[in-house]
Amino acid sequence: MISDSPKHTALNQFPIHDDCLIIGGVPLTRLAQRVGQTPFYAYDRQKITDRITLLRNALPGDIHLHYAMKANPMPAVVQHLAGLVDGIDVASVGEMHVALDTTMPAERISFAGPGKTDHELSCAISAGIVLNMESEQEMQRIAEIGEHLGIQPNVAVRVNPDFELKAAGMKMSGGPKQFGIDAERVPALLGRLGKLDLNFLGFHIFSGSQNLKVEALLEAHEKTIQLSLQLAEKAPTPIRILNIGGGFGIPYFPGEKALNIHAVGENLDRLLPVIKRHLPTADVVIELGRYIVAEAGIYVCRILERKKSRGKTFLITDGGLHHHLAASGNFGQVIRKNYPVIIGNKVASNIRETVSVVGPLCTPLDLLADQLEMAQADENDLVVVLQSGAYGLTASPTFFLSHPKPLEILV
Repeated sequence: MISDSPKHTALNQFPIHDDCLIIGGVPLTRLAQRVGQTPFYAYDRQKITDRITLLRNALPGDIHLHYAMKANPMPAVVQHLAGLVDGIDVASVGEMHVALDTTMPAERISFAGPGKTDHELSCAISAGIVLNMESEQEMQRIAEIGEHLGIQPNVAVRVNPDFELKAAGMKMSGGPKQFGIDAERVPALLGRLGKLDLNFLGFHIFSGSQNLKVEALLEAHEKTIQLSLQLAEKAPTPIRILNIGGGFGIPYFPGEKALNIHAVGENLDRLLPVIKRHLPTADVVIELGRYIVAEAGIYVCRILERKKSRGKTFLITDGGLHHHLAASGNFGQVIRKNYPVIIGNKVASNIRETVSVVGPLCTPLDLLADQLEMAQADENDLVVVLQSGAYGLTASPTFFLSHPKPLEILV
C-alpha cells in the first residue's frame, strides 16, 4: 500500500520541492553543502516545536511534560526543548551537565538509572536535581553522601510495578528488573526513608517504551495511578511529583499506525481528578523522548558506488550501522525490518528500482535497507533514513572500524 511506503512517509513528514527533501526550510542538497560533509544527522527545529504543541493540545493542561534526554542528547536540541517543556530527565552525569547548561531549573531535572556511581550522586546532590532512587542500597548511599556534603538530597522512588506495558517495544517493568524497587518492597523502604535526611518528592513509575497500542497505554495509566495511590498511603510526606512514565511510540515500519494521542489525553482527563482528590499536592508528569524528537530527525549519507552482484543492486554509502545502529536492525529488532529510507534528492521520482543500501563496514550487518523499492539512484545521490531523531548517533557504535563520526545539526 502506498500509505506504508517510505516515499509517502517523506511526503507526509517533510516538504518536497523539485523532488528534493526540505529540512528546516532548506533543500537537502543545499543543507549537505552547508554541512560540508556526509554523513550527518539533521533535526528540524520547527517539527520538534510542533510535536510539543500537539502534546499540549492533546493532553490535559495540568500534565507536566518532561523530555527524556536519552532519546537525543545533542546540546542544541536540549537547549531548544528546555524552553518548551516543564522538565528534563537524564540518565548520566554527562547528560546532567548538558541539562544544567540550559535554562531549566535544577529542581525540574531528574536523574534515573541503575548503577549510579558515588561521583554521579555527589554531582547530582550538589546541583540540586531530583534523584530517582533505584534500590534500597542507593537510598542509603544518597543519604550518606548528602550528610557528608551538608545538603539534603531531593529524591523520588522509582517503582518496579508488578504489571508491564503490554505491546511495548521495550518492557521496563513487571517481573524481575534492574530498574526501580519492586512495588511490594516500597512500603518498607518508605518507612526507612522517613528516618533519613532526604527531601522525598514522590514516585517514578515507568513501564515501557515505543507503544502504539492506545488500549495498552490506557490500561498502564490506570494501573500506575492505582498503585501510586496505594503507595502514597505509606509515604512519609505528601506526594509532590508523580511521574507516570511515557512509552508513546512512533510508526517505523509498514503497517504501523500513529498513536491516537487524543485518546490518551481524554483518558488522562478522566483520571486526573482522581489523582487531585487523593494527592492534591502532586504534579503529574509524563516523560517522553522518542515521541518528541524521532520524526523530526533524518540521517543522511552519500552513495559512493552502485554495485551489481548476481542479479541484485547494492548502493554502497559512506554511512552505516556505526552511525545508525537502529536502522541496521541491530538495536532490539527480533526480525529485521527496513526503516523508511529514501533518495533525498529524488524523493518522488517515478523511475524506481529495488536495491539494498549498505555501508562501508566489513560486516554483512552493515545494512541500511534490504531489497527496498526507491528512486533509481546514482553515485553522489543522498540516501536519507527517516524517523532518525531518537536513538540514532548516541545509540550507535561510532568507534567501530574507526571511521569518522558524523556531524549533527539543528535547523
